[in-house]
Amino acid sequence: MKKPGIKIGILSLGCPRNLTDSENILGRLNLKGYPVVDISKADVAIVNTCAFIREAKEESIDAILDLIELKKEGRLKKIIVYGCLSQRYKNKLVKELPEIDAFIGKISLDYKHKRFPLAPRHYAYLKICEGCINNCSFCAIPKIKGKFTSLSEESILKEAGEFNRQALSEINIIGQDITGYGMDTKGAPGLCGLLEKILRQVSNIGWIRLLYLYPSRVNRELLQLIGRTPKICKYVDLPIQHISQRILKLMRRQTSREDILGLLDRVRTAIPEVALRTSVIVGFPSETEKEFKELLKFIEESRFERLGAFIYSREEGTSAYDLKKQVPHKEKVARFNMIMSLQQKISRQINEGLQGKVMDVLIDRKDKDCYLGRTQYDAPEVDGLVYVRSNRELKEGEFAKVKITDTLEYDLVGEA
Repeated sequence: MKKPGIKIGILSLGCPRNLTDSENILGRLNLKGYPVVDISKADVAIVNTCAFIREAKEESIDAILDLIELKKEGRLKKIIVYGCLSQRYKNKLVKELPEIDAFIGKISLDYKHKRFPLAPRHYAYLKICEGCINNCSFCAIPKIKGKFTSLSEESILKEAGEFNRQALSEINIIGQDITGYGMDTKGAPGLCGLLEKILRQVSNIGWIRLLYLYPSRVNRELLQLIGRTPKICKYVDLPIQHISQRILKLMRRQTSREDILGLLDRVRTAIPEVALRTSVIVGFPSETEKEFKELLKFIEESRFERLGAFIYSREEGTSAYDLKKQVPHKEKVARFNMIMSLQQKISRQINEGLQGKVMDVLIDRKDKDCYLGRTQYDAPEVDGLVYVRSNRELKEGEFAKVKITDTLEYDLVGEA
Protein backbone atom coordinates (compact mmCIF):
# COMPACT_ATOMS: atom_id res chain seq x y z
CA MET A 1 0.00 0.00 0.00
CA LYS A 2 1.30 3.42 -0.88
CA LYS A 3 1.43 6.16 1.67
CA PRO A 4 -1.11 8.89 0.85
CA GLY A 5 0.26 12.12 -0.55
CA ILE A 6 3.67 10.79 -1.65
CA LYS A 7 4.66 12.96 -4.60
CA ILE A 8 6.77 11.55 -7.45
CA GLY A 9 9.21 13.48 -9.65
CA ILE A 10 11.37 12.18 -12.48
CA LEU A 11 14.53 13.33 -14.21
CA SER A 12 14.77 11.72 -17.64
CA LEU A 13 18.23 11.71 -19.22
CA GLY A 14 19.46 10.53 -22.59
CA CYS A 15 17.49 9.69 -25.70
CA PRO A 16 13.78 9.86 -26.62
CA ARG A 17 13.54 6.12 -25.92
CA ASN A 18 14.33 6.90 -22.29
CA LEU A 19 11.77 9.70 -22.32
CA THR A 20 9.11 7.28 -23.52
CA ASP A 21 9.99 4.87 -20.70
CA SER A 22 9.79 7.73 -18.19
CA GLU A 23 6.33 8.70 -19.47
CA ASN A 24 5.16 5.10 -19.09
CA ILE A 25 6.59 4.78 -15.58
CA LEU A 26 4.85 8.00 -14.50
CA GLY A 27 1.63 6.91 -16.21
CA ARG A 28 1.63 3.68 -14.22
CA LEU A 29 2.39 5.46 -10.91
CA ASN A 30 -0.15 8.19 -11.59
CA LEU A 31 -2.78 5.53 -12.28
CA LYS A 32 -2.05 4.12 -8.81
CA GLY A 33 -2.75 7.52 -7.29
CA TYR A 34 0.70 9.00 -6.88
CA PRO A 35 0.75 12.74 -7.72
CA VAL A 36 3.42 13.62 -10.32
CA VAL A 37 5.21 16.89 -9.62
CA ASP A 38 8.33 18.80 -10.58
CA ILE A 39 11.34 17.02 -9.13
CA SER A 40 12.10 20.02 -6.89
CA LYS A 41 8.76 19.45 -5.11
CA ALA A 42 8.88 15.65 -4.98
CA ASP A 43 9.10 13.31 -2.01
CA VAL A 44 10.51 10.52 -4.18
CA ALA A 45 12.84 11.27 -7.10
CA ILE A 46 13.37 8.85 -9.97
CA VAL A 47 16.31 9.48 -12.29
CA ASN A 48 16.13 7.58 -15.58
CA THR A 49 19.78 7.28 -16.56
CA CYS A 50 21.80 6.86 -19.73
CA ALA A 51 25.05 4.89 -19.97
CA PHE A 52 25.64 4.80 -23.73
CA ILE A 53 29.00 6.60 -23.73
CA ARG A 54 31.31 8.16 -21.14
CA GLU A 55 29.74 11.62 -21.34
CA ALA A 56 26.27 10.17 -20.77
CA LYS A 57 27.48 8.23 -17.74
CA GLU A 58 29.10 11.36 -16.32
CA GLU A 59 25.87 13.33 -16.80
CA SER A 60 23.90 10.60 -15.02
CA ILE A 61 26.32 10.47 -12.08
CA ASP A 62 26.27 14.28 -11.74
CA ALA A 63 22.46 14.24 -11.66
CA ILE A 64 22.44 11.52 -9.01
CA LEU A 65 24.91 13.46 -6.83
CA ASP A 66 22.72 16.57 -7.09
CA LEU A 67 19.71 14.57 -5.90
CA ILE A 68 21.74 13.13 -3.02
CA GLU A 69 22.45 16.69 -1.87
CA LEU A 70 18.70 17.41 -1.88
CA LYS A 71 18.13 14.29 0.19
CA LYS A 72 20.78 15.36 2.70
CA GLU A 73 19.05 18.73 2.99
CA GLY A 74 15.79 16.93 3.78
CA ARG A 75 14.09 18.05 0.56
CA LEU A 76 13.83 14.48 -0.76
CA LYS A 77 12.81 11.33 1.11
CA LYS A 78 13.92 8.70 -1.37
CA ILE A 79 15.92 8.40 -4.61
CA ILE A 80 15.44 5.65 -7.18
CA VAL A 81 18.04 5.24 -9.94
CA TYR A 82 16.50 3.56 -12.97
CA GLY A 83 17.59 2.59 -16.46
CA CYS A 84 20.83 2.01 -18.31
CA LEU A 85 23.30 3.01 -15.60
CA SER A 86 21.62 0.71 -13.06
CA GLN A 87 21.36 -2.07 -15.60
CA ARG A 88 25.05 -1.86 -16.40
CA TYR A 89 26.72 -0.97 -13.09
CA LYS A 90 24.27 -1.87 -10.30
CA ASN A 91 26.71 -3.89 -8.15
CA LYS A 92 29.31 -1.14 -8.23
CA LEU A 93 26.81 1.65 -7.64
CA VAL A 94 25.25 -0.04 -4.61
CA LYS A 95 28.64 0.06 -2.89
CA GLU A 96 29.58 3.61 -3.93
CA LEU A 97 26.21 5.33 -3.45
CA PRO A 98 24.63 4.06 -0.21
CA GLU A 99 22.33 7.12 -0.17
CA ILE A 100 20.30 5.64 -3.05
CA ASP A 101 17.22 3.72 -1.94
CA ALA A 102 16.86 1.50 -5.00
CA PHE A 103 18.66 0.68 -8.25
CA ILE A 104 16.37 -0.70 -10.93
CA GLY A 105 17.76 -1.80 -14.29
CA LYS A 106 14.49 -2.25 -16.13
CA ILE A 107 10.92 -3.28 -15.57
CA SER A 108 8.35 -4.70 -17.94
CA LEU A 109 6.48 -1.78 -19.50
CA ASP A 110 3.20 -3.01 -20.94
CA TYR A 111 2.22 0.25 -22.68
CA LYS A 112 -1.45 -0.45 -21.90
CA HIS A 113 -2.02 2.51 -19.63
CA LYS A 114 -2.06 6.19 -20.52
CA ARG A 115 1.33 7.85 -20.49
CA PHE A 116 2.11 10.89 -18.38
CA PRO A 117 3.45 13.32 -21.03
CA LEU A 118 6.87 14.88 -20.52
CA ALA A 119 7.39 16.07 -24.10
CA PRO A 120 5.52 19.17 -25.30
CA ARG A 121 1.81 18.42 -25.67
CA HIS A 122 1.71 18.69 -29.46
CA TYR A 123 4.15 15.91 -30.32
CA ALA A 124 5.03 12.47 -28.97
CA TYR A 125 7.40 9.57 -29.39
CA LEU A 126 6.03 6.17 -30.40
CA LYS A 127 8.44 3.36 -29.54
CA ILE A 128 8.00 0.22 -31.63
CA CYS A 129 10.91 -1.94 -30.45
CA GLU A 130 13.32 -2.52 -27.58
CA GLY A 131 17.01 -3.43 -27.67
CA CYS A 132 19.11 -3.77 -30.79
CA ILE A 133 19.33 -6.44 -33.47
CA ASN A 134 22.82 -5.33 -34.53
CA ASN A 135 26.06 -6.04 -32.67
CA CYS A 136 28.32 -3.16 -33.62
CA SER A 137 31.72 -3.54 -31.97
CA PHE A 138 31.68 -0.06 -30.39
CA CYS A 139 28.18 -0.20 -28.87
CA ALA A 140 27.12 -1.35 -25.41
CA ILE A 141 23.37 -1.14 -26.09
CA PRO A 142 22.87 -4.91 -26.62
CA LYS A 143 24.63 -5.51 -23.27
CA ILE A 144 22.39 -2.96 -21.55
CA LYS A 145 19.04 -3.46 -23.25
CA GLY A 146 19.21 -7.14 -24.09
CA LYS A 147 17.95 -8.90 -27.19
CA PHE A 148 15.92 -7.09 -29.81
CA THR A 149 12.18 -7.23 -29.18
CA SER A 150 9.41 -5.86 -31.37
CA LEU A 151 6.57 -4.41 -29.32
CA SER A 152 3.17 -5.88 -30.08
CA GLU A 153 1.33 -4.51 -33.08
CA GLU A 154 -1.76 -4.20 -30.89
CA SER A 155 -0.08 -1.96 -28.31
CA ILE A 156 1.56 0.22 -30.98
CA LEU A 157 -1.70 0.77 -32.84
CA LYS A 158 -3.50 1.49 -29.57
CA GLU A 159 -0.99 4.22 -28.74
CA ALA A 160 -1.18 5.62 -32.27
CA GLY A 161 -4.96 5.76 -31.94
CA GLU A 162 -4.66 7.62 -28.63
CA PHE A 163 -2.33 10.16 -30.23
CA ASN A 164 -4.82 10.56 -33.06
CA ARG A 165 -7.62 11.30 -30.58
CA GLN A 166 -5.38 13.96 -29.06
CA ALA A 167 -4.86 15.37 -32.59
CA LEU A 168 -1.11 15.70 -32.09
CA SER A 169 0.87 17.64 -34.65
CA GLU A 170 3.69 15.10 -34.88
CA ILE A 171 4.51 11.50 -34.01
CA ASN A 172 8.16 10.42 -33.95
CA ILE A 173 8.47 6.67 -34.45
CA ILE A 174 11.50 5.46 -32.53
CA GLY A 175 13.56 2.42 -31.57
CA GLN A 176 17.25 1.60 -31.53
CA ASP A 177 16.71 0.25 -35.05
CA ILE A 178 13.13 0.52 -36.30
CA THR A 179 14.01 -1.22 -39.58
CA GLY A 180 14.34 -4.43 -37.57
CA TYR A 181 10.69 -4.32 -36.56
CA GLY A 182 9.03 -7.75 -36.89
CA MET A 183 12.24 -9.68 -37.61
CA ASP A 184 12.01 -11.40 -34.21
CA THR A 185 8.31 -12.29 -34.39
CA LYS A 186 6.81 -14.91 -36.69
CA GLY A 187 3.93 -13.52 -38.72
CA ALA A 188 4.51 -9.92 -37.66
CA PRO A 189 4.52 -7.19 -40.32
CA GLY A 190 7.80 -5.50 -41.17
CA LEU A 191 8.28 -1.77 -40.75
CA CYS A 192 6.42 -0.92 -43.96
CA GLY A 193 3.44 -3.09 -43.05
CA LEU A 194 3.30 -1.54 -39.59
CA LEU A 195 3.54 1.99 -40.99
CA GLU A 196 0.68 1.37 -43.40
CA LYS A 197 -1.51 0.23 -40.50
CA ILE A 198 -0.50 3.25 -38.43
CA LEU A 199 -1.24 5.59 -41.33
CA ARG A 200 -4.79 4.25 -41.62
CA GLN A 201 -5.66 5.46 -38.14
CA VAL A 202 -3.83 8.78 -37.73
CA SER A 203 -5.92 11.09 -39.90
CA ASN A 204 -5.66 13.85 -37.27
CA ILE A 205 -1.85 13.74 -37.10
CA GLY A 206 0.16 16.28 -39.09
CA TRP A 207 3.57 14.65 -39.41
CA ILE A 208 5.04 11.18 -38.88
CA ARG A 209 8.80 11.10 -38.51
CA LEU A 210 10.96 7.96 -38.70
CA LEU A 211 14.03 7.94 -36.49
CA TYR A 212 17.00 5.59 -36.68
CA LEU A 213 16.99 3.51 -39.85
CA TYR A 214 19.76 0.93 -40.17
CA PRO A 215 21.29 1.40 -43.66
CA SER A 216 21.37 -2.24 -44.79
CA ARG A 217 17.63 -2.65 -44.15
CA VAL A 218 16.40 0.48 -45.93
CA ASN A 219 14.76 -1.09 -48.98
CA ARG A 220 12.95 0.22 -52.03
CA GLU A 221 9.54 -0.44 -50.50
CA LEU A 222 10.30 1.80 -47.52
CA LEU A 223 11.73 4.60 -49.68
CA GLN A 224 8.69 4.51 -51.96
CA LEU A 225 6.36 4.67 -48.96
CA ILE A 226 8.17 7.72 -47.59
CA GLY A 227 8.27 9.35 -51.01
CA ARG A 228 4.57 8.95 -51.82
CA THR A 229 3.10 9.65 -48.36
CA PRO A 230 2.67 13.39 -47.62
CA LYS A 231 2.21 12.71 -43.90
CA ILE A 232 5.65 11.08 -43.54
CA CYS A 233 8.39 13.67 -43.15
CA LYS A 234 10.92 13.66 -45.97
CA TYR A 235 13.63 13.11 -43.38
CA VAL A 236 15.78 9.99 -43.54
CA ASP A 237 18.03 9.28 -40.57
CA LEU A 238 20.78 6.86 -41.63
CA PRO A 239 23.62 6.46 -39.13
CA ILE A 240 26.55 5.28 -41.29
CA GLN A 241 29.33 5.72 -38.65
CA HIS A 242 32.21 5.70 -41.17
CA ILE A 243 33.06 5.24 -44.84
CA SER A 244 36.44 3.47 -44.70
CA GLN A 245 35.95 -0.18 -45.68
CA ARG A 246 38.47 -1.37 -43.06
CA ILE A 247 36.92 0.67 -40.25
CA LEU A 248 33.38 -0.42 -41.19
CA LYS A 249 34.53 -4.04 -40.92
CA LEU A 250 36.16 -3.42 -37.52
CA MET A 251 32.94 -1.73 -36.38
CA ARG A 252 31.00 -4.85 -37.46
CA ARG A 253 28.67 -2.79 -39.55
CA GLN A 254 26.59 -4.71 -42.08
CA THR A 255 27.39 -2.28 -44.87
CA SER A 256 30.31 -1.53 -47.15
CA ARG A 257 31.48 1.73 -48.66
CA GLU A 258 29.79 0.79 -51.96
CA ASP A 259 26.56 -0.11 -50.15
CA ILE A 260 26.46 3.32 -48.50
CA LEU A 261 27.17 5.25 -51.69
CA GLY A 262 24.51 3.28 -53.57
CA LEU A 263 21.96 3.79 -50.80
CA LEU A 264 22.46 7.56 -50.71
CA ASP A 265 21.81 7.69 -54.46
CA ARG A 266 18.65 5.59 -54.10
CA VAL A 267 17.33 7.73 -51.25
CA ARG A 268 17.80 10.99 -53.13
CA THR A 269 16.31 9.53 -56.30
CA ALA A 270 13.23 8.14 -54.56
CA ILE A 271 12.69 11.25 -52.37
CA PRO A 272 13.94 14.32 -54.29
CA GLU A 273 13.18 16.80 -51.47
CA VAL A 274 14.74 14.62 -48.78
CA ALA A 275 16.85 15.81 -45.86
CA LEU A 276 19.44 13.15 -45.10
CA ARG A 277 20.74 12.92 -41.54
CA THR A 278 23.64 10.74 -40.50
CA SER A 279 26.03 10.21 -37.63
CA VAL A 280 29.72 9.35 -37.75
CA ILE A 281 32.32 8.26 -35.21
CA VAL A 282 35.82 9.74 -35.18
CA GLY A 283 38.84 8.24 -33.48
CA PHE A 284 37.78 4.60 -33.69
CA PRO A 285 40.73 2.36 -32.65
CA SER A 286 43.46 2.27 -35.32
CA GLU A 287 41.73 4.92 -37.47
CA THR A 288 44.58 6.40 -39.50
CA GLU A 289 44.96 9.96 -40.70
CA LYS A 290 44.34 8.71 -44.24
CA GLU A 291 41.10 6.98 -43.23
CA PHE A 292 39.92 10.06 -41.37
CA LYS A 293 40.58 12.20 -44.45
CA GLU A 294 38.62 9.66 -46.49
CA LEU A 295 35.68 10.24 -44.15
CA LEU A 296 36.14 14.00 -44.34
CA LYS A 297 36.16 13.94 -48.16
CA PHE A 298 33.08 11.71 -48.21
CA ILE A 299 31.16 14.15 -45.99
CA GLU A 300 32.23 17.06 -48.19
CA GLU A 301 31.03 15.29 -51.34
CA SER A 302 27.82 13.79 -49.88
CA ARG A 303 26.59 17.06 -48.36
CA PHE A 304 24.31 15.64 -45.70
CA GLU A 305 21.61 18.10 -44.70
CA ARG A 306 22.04 17.03 -41.08
CA LEU A 307 25.05 15.38 -39.47
CA GLY A 308 26.11 14.52 -35.94
CA ALA A 309 29.60 13.38 -34.97
CA PHE A 310 30.66 11.38 -31.92
CA ILE A 311 34.10 10.94 -30.42
CA TYR A 312 34.76 7.22 -30.01
CA SER A 313 34.10 6.17 -26.43
CA ARG A 314 35.91 3.05 -25.23
CA GLU A 315 33.18 1.03 -23.53
CA GLU A 316 33.92 -2.05 -21.43
CA GLY A 317 32.06 -5.14 -22.54
CA THR A 318 32.23 -4.21 -26.23
CA SER A 319 34.40 -6.10 -28.70
CA ALA A 320 36.18 -2.87 -29.72
CA TYR A 321 37.34 -2.26 -26.14
CA ASP A 322 40.47 -4.41 -26.52
CA LEU A 323 41.37 -3.30 -30.03
CA LYS A 324 44.94 -2.08 -30.31
CA LYS A 325 46.13 1.33 -31.47
CA GLN A 326 43.67 3.43 -29.50
CA VAL A 327 43.67 6.98 -30.90
CA PRO A 328 44.88 9.62 -28.39
CA HIS A 329 42.06 11.75 -26.97
CA LYS A 330 43.65 14.98 -28.22
CA GLU A 331 43.68 13.62 -31.77
CA LYS A 332 40.07 12.42 -31.49
CA VAL A 333 38.96 15.90 -30.40
CA ALA A 334 40.88 17.51 -33.27
CA ARG A 335 39.19 15.19 -35.79
CA PHE A 336 35.79 15.85 -34.26
CA ASN A 337 36.32 19.61 -34.58
CA MET A 338 37.34 19.27 -38.24
CA ILE A 339 34.21 17.25 -39.03
CA MET A 340 31.89 19.72 -37.31
CA SER A 341 33.61 22.74 -38.89
CA LEU A 342 33.10 21.20 -42.34
CA GLN A 343 29.47 20.34 -41.60
CA GLN A 344 28.83 23.88 -40.38
CA LYS A 345 29.92 25.22 -43.79
CA ILE A 346 27.81 22.64 -45.64
CA SER A 347 24.76 23.39 -43.50
CA ARG A 348 25.16 27.14 -44.03
CA GLN A 349 25.32 26.68 -47.81
CA ILE A 350 22.27 24.40 -47.84
CA ASN A 351 20.32 26.86 -45.70
CA GLU A 352 21.27 29.76 -47.98
CA GLY A 353 19.52 27.90 -50.79
CA LEU A 354 16.26 28.16 -48.84
CA GLN A 355 16.28 31.97 -48.81
CA GLY A 356 12.95 33.31 -50.08
CA LYS A 357 11.16 29.94 -49.99
CA VAL A 358 7.82 29.42 -48.24
CA MET A 359 7.91 26.41 -45.91
CA ASP A 360 5.54 24.65 -43.53
CA VAL A 361 6.79 25.21 -39.99
CA LEU A 362 5.53 23.49 -36.85
CA ILE A 363 5.42 26.05 -34.03
CA ASP A 364 6.95 24.59 -30.85
CA ARG A 365 6.83 27.58 -28.50
CA LYS A 366 7.03 31.34 -28.12
CA ASP A 367 10.34 32.92 -27.16
CA LYS A 368 10.24 36.61 -26.25
CA ASP A 369 9.46 38.50 -29.48
CA CYS A 370 9.35 35.54 -31.86
CA TYR A 371 8.21 31.93 -32.17
CA LEU A 372 10.44 28.87 -32.39
CA GLY A 373 9.47 26.18 -34.85
CA ARG A 374 10.74 23.37 -37.06
CA THR A 375 10.42 22.27 -40.67
CA GLN A 376 9.73 18.66 -41.56
CA TYR A 377 13.51 18.38 -42.01
CA ASP A 378 14.20 18.96 -38.31
CA ALA A 379 13.62 16.42 -35.55
CA PRO A 380 12.84 17.80 -32.08
CA GLU A 381 15.79 18.52 -29.79
CA VAL A 382 18.51 17.46 -32.25
CA ASP A 383 18.19 19.59 -35.39
CA GLY A 384 17.85 23.27 -36.27
CA LEU A 385 15.10 25.77 -35.55
CA VAL A 386 13.13 28.37 -37.48
CA TYR A 387 12.83 31.75 -35.76
CA VAL A 388 9.41 32.99 -36.84
CA ARG A 389 8.09 36.55 -36.63
CA SER A 390 4.36 36.99 -36.98
CA ASN A 391 1.83 39.83 -36.89
CA ARG A 392 -0.77 37.44 -35.50
CA GLU A 393 -0.65 35.11 -32.55
CA LEU A 394 0.60 31.62 -33.35
CA LYS A 395 -0.28 28.64 -31.18
CA GLU A 396 1.95 25.85 -29.97
CA GLY A 397 1.44 22.90 -32.29
CA GLU A 398 0.17 25.04 -35.19
CA PHE A 399 1.51 24.60 -38.72
CA ALA A 400 2.35 27.99 -40.20
CA LYS A 401 3.35 29.01 -43.72
CA VAL A 402 6.66 30.82 -43.26
CA LYS A 403 8.72 32.74 -45.81
CA ILE A 404 12.44 32.37 -45.13
CA THR A 405 14.03 35.81 -44.86
CA ASP A 406 17.44 34.99 -43.39
CA THR A 407 19.68 31.99 -42.80
CA LEU A 408 22.22 30.95 -40.17
CA GLU A 409 24.61 28.00 -39.97
CA TYR A 410 22.00 25.60 -38.64
CA ASP A 411 18.85 27.70 -38.21
CA LEU A 412 16.46 29.73 -40.33
CA VAL A 413 14.65 33.03 -39.85
CA GLY A 414 11.27 33.75 -41.40
CA GLU A 415 7.99 35.66 -41.48
CA ALA A 416 4.66 33.93 -41.03
